[in-house]
Amino acid sequence: MAHIIIHEVGIRDGLQIEKDIVPTDRKLDWIAKLAASGVDMIQVGSFVNPAKVPQMADTDELFRQLAAAPQRPGLIYTGLVLNEKGLERGMACGVEYFCMGVSASETHSRKNTGMTTADATDRIIAMGRQAADAGKGVQVSVQSAFGCGFDGHIPLDRVLGIVRRYADAGLTAVSLADSSGHADPDQVEEMVNAVQAIGASIGITCHFHNTFGMGLANVYASFRAGVRTFETGFGGLGGCPFVAMAAGNVCTEDVIHMFHRANLRRDIDLGAIVSVTKDAAAFFNKPLPGTIHRTGPIFHPGRFAAPTND
Repeated sequence: MAHIIIHEVGIRDGLQIEKDIVPTDRKLDWIAKLAASGVDMIQVGSFVNPAKVPQMADTDELFRQLAAAPQRPGLIYTGLVLNEKGLERGMACGVEYFCMGVSASETHSRKNTGMTTADATDRIIAMGRQAADAGKGVQVSVQSAFGCGFDGHIPLDRVLGIVRRYADAGLTAVSLADSSGHADPDQVEEMVNAVQAIGASIGITCHFHNTFGMGLANVYASFRAGVRTFETGFGGLGGCPFVAMAAGNVCTEDVIHMFHRANLRRDIDLGAIVSVTKDAAAFFNKPLPGTIHRTGPIFHPGRFAAPTND
């Protein structure tokens, strides 16, 4: 079985909608704990206008400090960019892996970027090629791939058209993002199968939100369909500020617990992630939507083999 990869996006997607600004030192502490847990990738922030998303105003500083500190071998820090200025900022502060994307929803695209989907696709492909030519890792996404609170149903062919354009440009690490949480397991399986049919070179990541309570079921459906990379957020925090009904990411510790129950990725330290969630709940002074940080994990001695790196 191919290695499962966990891309922890809570520091970016989880925090961007919160009004209480998390100090840089606290973010660095959370990043250090998440890194120590054994997750594979951590999204440090986004290079956006701080007036529109104040929580991300310290993204450049975070990357500079992380670049100067010791790093766990194999860990990848990622940064989100929406435009050329963001890409320029990311290059300047040492980002090695860029995430960027296009919304399949016209309304979401205009609210998020001020551009049509077609114009945004042209722009993102050019940016992706620029980053790749500079030797950086690049992941491109299709946001609102499974539906939109503004535009409702998003035709599958519309999503596949964007993916084909990415693939034709040599951008083959593709995230299918359920920005509004509309996905259901059958739809997930259908879309994953259709994207896989475009070409074997495409590496699919899935990014689910739990708006309607189906996030974990959708992770499992995509896993069964062959996806091995998942974007998740500690505590279930998060939500895009520019969707009709923002809700949290599928919760990292809940996803890890599910894989632990399947005897997979037991090398990831669930307790380290839970400690970040509990600290975040105390900082924001509110209960967070995830489950395992409240209930604790299920563990039956003797059922599991020794931890593995599967």
